[in-house]
Amino acid sequence: MDRKLNNFAYYRLPGQSHYTFMAQSKGEPSAYGSVAELDGQEGFVMAPFMVSRQHPVLVMHPDVVENHEIQFQQNHASTKTTAPERPTEKATYASAFAKFHEETRAGEFGKIVLSRCSKADLPDDITPQDLFLKACNIYPHQFIALVCLQQAGTWLMATPEVLLDGNPEEWHTMALAGTTKREEGISDVSKTVWTKKNKEEQQYVSTYIKDVLSKHTDHISEQGSYTVAAAHLLHLRTDFTFKLNNTANIGALIEALYPTPAVCGIPKEKARAFISASEQIDRKYYSGFCGPLSLHGETHLYVALRCMEIVGKTANLYAGGGILHDSNMETEWKETQTKMLTMHRLLNS
Repeated sequence: MDRKLNNFAYYRLPGQSHYTFMAQSKGEPSAYGSVAELDGQEGFVMAPFMVSRQHPVLVMHPDVVENHEIQFQQNHASTKTTAPERPTEKATYASAFAKFHEETRAGEFGKIVLSRCSKADLPDDITPQDLFLKACNIYPHQFIALVCLQQAGTWLMATPEVLLDGNPEEWHTMALAGTTKREEGISDVSKTVWTKKNKEEQQYVSTYIKDVLSKHTDHISEQGSYTVAAAHLLHLRTDFTFKLNNTANIGALIEALYPTPAVCGIPKEKARAFISASEQIDRKYYSGFCGPLSLHGETHLYVALRCMEIVGKTANLYAGGGILHDSNMETEWKETQTKMLTMHRLLNS
């Protein structure tokens, strides 16, 4: 790779044995003030949770595209089973949880997502590209991406959640909500017993997505909900397959889907405004989305979850969870810890 490149991305689709490297060597990626402006655009997209002048929607127009086979290695994963427990971080989270939880108990939101950020040191002998390849090895069934754009910074993710995937003939999205830790030695995850809270959370997301799609298509096929594994985590998932009435309005569909209640809340815009005003972190591009967008070929847009922002030799790890009226602080804290383990394993293996 040319180290002088300022705008590039590596990504590996779930289950594939090769990754794609894209770079824009001339000019800068296009910047937009809304996701709806993606109508008719092609390239690699990086979108934030909340679009602003500081964090615009970015579309890289690659003039370099390469595919490389992945060299798989055995025993590449860390045996680490818990993220570091930091009392000051937990106290900060508990304070924020109380504020968010009160809103759901008062009936302001059916669900709202609270996120947090934890810092970790990058080993001296490892590069972001090394971490990307390590993630490809450890997490073969996730979308792995390393995105480095001058306006967005450097982000690495191993996410299980599709925002929009497909081609002009057929499209796919999913509702992915509800989280629990996968117990070791259990191979048949279909027998997982889910709590009422997790089932409610999944239903909020599924209902929202179905309502959005009904305004853009007359042909929706729904499958689920069912349990899926994402490394050491389990989620409830519902799949939606559909045809678009007008593919020229893809930006409007993405704008309506994003952010889903899985990363934001219900009602959406009210929840997003409350999160932006009340969360104790700036999510930036965490819980936005990224991936290749092409109306003439394949589109693979994934929600930016299980991710880290790399700043020099520091990794900012992000995780969040949905809060309902009957949520419990200790349970929600442990869920964020479990989610952060996805990235911690890359730093400790």
